Amino acid sequence: MNGMNGWSDDTEQRRLSEPPLPPELSPRRQAAAASGIPPQPTRRPAPGDRLPPGAIPQPSGPGDGDGYGPPSTGGTPRAARPPRTPRWSTRRKIGYTALGLVVVLLAVSVSTYFWADSKVRREVDLSKVEDRPPTGKGTNYLIVGSDSREGLTKEDEKNLHTGAAEGQRTDSMMILHTGSNGATMMSLPRDSYVTIPAFTGQQSHKRYAASTHKLNRAYSDGGPELLTRTVEYNTGIHIDHYAEIGFAGFVNLVNALGGVNMCLDKPLHDKASGADFAAGCQKLNGQQSLAFVRQRHQEADQDLGRMRNQQKFLSTLAHQAASPSTILNPFKLYPVIGSGLDTLIVDKKMSLKDLASMFWAMKGVTGGDGHSLTVPIANANYMTPNDGDAVKWDMTKAKTLFGELKNDDKVTVTK
Repeated sequence: MNGMNGWSDDTEQRRLSEPPLPPELSPRRQAAAASGIPPQPTRRPAPGDRLPPGAIPQPSGPGDGDGYGPPSTGGTPRAARPPRTPRWSTRRKIGYTALGLVVVLLAVSVSTYFWADSKVRREVDLSKVEDRPPTGKGTNYLIVGSDSREGLTKEDEKNLHTGAAEGQRTDSMMILHTGSNGATMMSLPRDSYVTIPAFTGQQSHKRYAASTHKLNRAYSDGGPELLTRTVEYNTGIHIDHYAEIGFAGFVNLVNALGGVNMCLDKPLHDKASGADFAAGCQKLNGQQSLAFVRQRHQEADQDLGRMRNQQKFLSTLAHQAASPSTILNPFKLYPVIGSGLDTLIVDKKMSLKDLASMFWAMKGVTGGDGHSLTVPIANANYMTPNDGDAVKWDMTKAKTLFGELKNDDKVTVTK
């Protein structure tokens, strides 16, 4: 009979010789004992062995029938392991933690975006500009530093050496071009002798004929819109966006950054602007920075030298504003954004993305990814019949440069 069911005599002898195991060792054996099934040996059948009829298969893992611990040797039985309490795995905990951080960062980013967007002063309507040239390749920003005293007290005007002049004038003008060949920052002297095209007065609504005056006159007569039209008329470059900052905004922005680091080749002393700096590297606060970008009497070429300092300073300022020490520090980033946007006047279609691209391009000029230059000059002391000394452009070189910017070509005219 044993041979018929495949259970060998040796196996049977070993089974009969082993002492029976207490049925209380496991629930499974208790159930088997209650059913009249004899206890099974702890030895597992060898490969090829068959179990006798009615035998209960043993677990495939190590253990004595309940799946826990090594086979029993007949000593004191090991207590059954208690059932495990369900819990999150480490991987799942990390996943939920990461998801929570993403949600928090997303919420902060969205709220910051709407907060910053609400501060942008979109006051310039470029749709009012007449007879515009066709849109070129790349993007062109007209960046204007005005001598607006908005936000300044009488004491501020005295300390900053700004005076209290009435009316509106520009203190600096630049075209920032961004495209496939890097960024180009081109300064336009405010005393450039140019044609101011026909326009309608903002207050009088009177139509004025085209005339030839200094470029600054366009801003005085017709504000940002007429200045934009005059720049487009004389350069043929389509202006995509306009950005303007006054004295107060400039000072507050620099102070929010904690100052701007500048390295001077020589000492600067200018009583008119209040500049008084030793040679070497130093950190300039808001008041000192305004004096630096406005000083010109110590420069051999007056306004042209001042424009070079303005370009250098603005590029350095943008580089510091976009640095990790500013962006990753919310206690510094938020004051910088707030102070910059509170007094920055832009066109109605300027988005935060456009603003970020503008500052990033200015930073690129400092980093060597672009060019910083002045419109080609033929005569810096051109005597005009109606406006005294003015700056006359070298139109041969200027037309070549303007064409390169319009077509987003590599800039070859650098002087």
